[in-house]
Amino acid sequence: MHNVTLIKGDGIGPSIMDEAVKVIDASGVKIHWEEAYAGMAAFEKFGTPLPDETMASIDKTRLAFKGPLTTGVGGTGFRSINVALRQKYDLYANVRPAKSWPGVKTRYEDVDIVIVRENTEGLYAGLEHYLTPKKDIAESLAVVTRTGSERIIEYAFQYARDNQRKKVTVCHKANILKYSQGLFLDVAREIAPKYPDIQYDEKIIDAACMHMVMNPHQFDVVVCTNMFGDILSDLTAGLVGGLGLIPGANIGKDAALFEAVHGSAPDIAGKNLANPTAVIMAGVMLLHHLGEHDAADRVQKAVEKVVNEGVFVTPDINPQSQAGTVEMGNAIVAALQ
Repeated sequence: MHNVTLIKGDGIGPSIMDEAVKVIDASGVKIHWEEAYAGMAAFEKFGTPLPDETMASIDKTRLAFKGPLTTGVGGTGFRSINVALRQKYDLYANVRPAKSWPGVKTRYEDVDIVIVRENTEGLYAGLEHYLTPKKDIAESLAVVTRTGSERIIEYAFQYARDNQRKKVTVCHKANILKYSQGLFLDVAREIAPKYPDIQYDEKIIDAACMHMVMNPHQFDVVVCTNMFGDILSDLTAGLVGGLGLIPGANIGKDAALFEAVHGSAPDIAGKNLANPTAVIMAGVMLLHHLGEHDAADRVQKAVEKVVNEGVFVTPDINPQSQAGTVEMGNAIVAALQ
């Protein structure tokens, strides 16, 4: 029996998480889901977006399966709970795979890119302040450490080796940010020779975006600092059909959190329209993390079958479809059995 903290989240979170749990349970893996709250749902229930009870649960399980959380934009509202959880549990590696689905019509076929993003520092370190009483000059500090750079770049090369990948591309802006990005690039150049079996490449971030749109097939595993990874993973999502298909893993030394990459989409909450694919695929990553590789492979094949057939899928995948979130979940369970 595996113990996992379950955070259903906000907006469409509860509906897609219910389907993900249903599918994972149908795989036969025994998981005790310990439900906890975070985000807007927690704020309304407990008066805080990250209750002590939630932290206590993750402290115990060291594993969380999380739906999307609502975060306020700009100076209002609370800081990102996602960022807070990553920093609290030192979940330094954010892994976001983007792979083409034969049943999803896009500009490209056979795209298969994994973004490995440093997850705890960079511009998302949270070191922000105003420089004047009038609040008319703001400053955000980008923190890049040798330790943080070494562990994420090592992770990317080891991930490539473990998953039979051939190439790691480091995306950076060291031509302009010579100290912070320069440090990241220097570390990459030191580590790359330790992996002679993996091809090493480096690209300036703006050029990388252009190359990725022109010819995504030249990329395999991509590693970069926090904000660049956030942006690039949305770009790669666009290449394969959108955020509704992209899972994410946040990995630390002794804790891990699995989630969909997309947001809480409150405009379609409660309408049985949300695509559960991303969070079910995050469940596949969770199962692999637990060592339940057979179940993970079976769930993935079931999801692929349903998505590629294009019948019992949500309208974002097939605009002609009459199926919704629940029907898609049911179809994946049926395909699994």
